[in-house]
Amino acid sequence: MPAGAQTTEVGGVKYDNTVRVGGETLVLNGAGIRYKAVFKVYTAGLYLTQKAGTPEAAIATGGPKRIHVVMLRDIDANELGKLFTRGMQDNSPREEFAKSIPGTIRMGEIFAAKKKLNTGESFSVEFLPNAGTSVLVNGKVVGESIKEPEFFTGLLRIWLGSKPADTALKDLLLGHKPQPRVEN
Repeated sequence: MPAGAQTTEVGGVKYDNTVRVGGETLVLNGAGIRYKAVFKVYTAGLYLTQKAGTPEAAIATGGPKRIHVVMLRDIDANELGKLFTRGMQDNSPREEFAKSIPGTIRMGEIFAAKKKLNTGESFSVEFLPNAGTSVLVNGKVVGESIKEPEFFTGLLRIWLGSKPADTALKDLLLGHKPQPRVEN
């Protein structure tokens, strides 16, 4: 990436290197592609108030946070919601996941109502301290904010937890250099 570049390109998708959320400037901590077998499913970018190189540091970072996902293939939105719920459950302590259930249900309802996410469509999940988590589909806020702070932390653990959706994507979201993909 050239010095002074304003965007980072991942899988043909441009991520702004900085965004404004809740009146604060967030930096792109990292971005990468989610693979399922050999298929590219989506790109994801993690925005924080400051760079973080470990899952613990990313989760502990204060202020607003955003995860932004752009679809690289069509996917059933209800199925994606179920996968996210499973990812949250697999990566969160039981008590924390229990507190995030109302938000998890709300996000599942948002995806179920959408029915399908097409190639090129996007969604973001933004956390604002003292305001909660908002879900945006194609740049528009959908529904009310999710008040439980455990929800956003649980959501981040889908990608940053001990059983991430994609280990290579976890490393990229944490700003680490990509490792060569080994195809079987």
